[in-house]
Amino acid sequence: MSMITERPVSNSAGQPPVRTVGEAPATSRRDVRAAVGAYVALTKPRIVELLLVTTVPAMMLADGGMPSLWLVAVVLVGGSLAAGAASVLNCYIDRDIDQLMRRTKRRPLPAHTVAPRNALVFGLVLAVISVALMAATTNWLAAGLTLAAIAYYDLVYTLWLKRTTAANTFWGGACGAAPVLIGWAAVTGSLAPAAWGLFAVVFFWQMPHFYALAIKYKADYARAGIPMLPVVASVRRVNAEIIVFSWLTLLSSLAVWPLGMSPIYGVTALVVGGIFVVEAHKLCGRAARGEAVKPMRLFHWSTTYLTILFAAAALDALI
Repeated sequence: MSMITERPVSNSAGQPPVRTVGEAPATSRRDVRAAVGAYVALTKPRIVELLLVTTVPAMMLADGGMPSLWLVAVVLVGGSLAAGAASVLNCYIDRDIDQLMRRTKRRPLPAHTVAPRNALVFGLVLAVISVALMAATTNWLAAGLTLAAIAYYDLVYTLWLKRTTAANTFWGGACGAAPVLIGWAAVTGSLAPAAWGLFAVVFFWQMPHFYALAIKYKADYARAGIPMLPVVASVRRVNAEIIVFSWLTLLSSLAVWPLGMSPIYGVTALVVGGIFVVEAHKLCGRAARGEAVKPMRLFHWSTTYLTILFAAAALDALI
């Protein structure tokens, strides 16, 4: 079906504007692209990507090799939709504080490029589709974990924990680690000790990862009244937690080694985990001495660490 638009066409006879068939204004196309981009931004694609990095290796370990491509595809789609849904609903709930923070004030809701009601509907639709897809194509355990992760992240963490306690990152950590369990359950319909070991890795990893981000944007969180640990606690307390949880991340990754993993995984876990711990100590050492800190160095390395560790786990499953 052709789009019909009207535009003035000059002619010597001074005739009325000519109706043009099949020509859409460039501004309309830009508006559509902008609208699509705004809705995609609500899903926080970078977070979705990071969550999926842990899902596929967990599926491969559960299968002892490469699961069927069909199963991998549906879990990736379902997981992406679920993570996207959780993020959209998070943006809807946090729209009041997002407009107060420089880091988030350009998001679609505080920037008024998407209406709050539309975002709410969009998030709920994504959530329903994701859980329904997981239930129809995998099993009830994977679908139940998917639903629980969305509900916990938005109703427990975003609505309550994030705004009321400095332990919000700790208690909210289960959401970020849930994709490991979901991927494993999608393959086996159950959860083995190795699945819980990898869950622990991602769970503990989140504290130094997000504390580094909170140090960087401490003023932002304070302006919005969010009690992130670096906002409300002493430097000494923040340093202690970063170091403790970095070590727990390393130890958890090594604890998975005896659960059927080869030296490829074990050596990788030891090396990259050691670098992670060293970076954490460097950051905390500079902070303790009152020197200028670069928290985003630890933040970015933590992302690299998780990617390398789970890539080694995936390789381990193939050999």
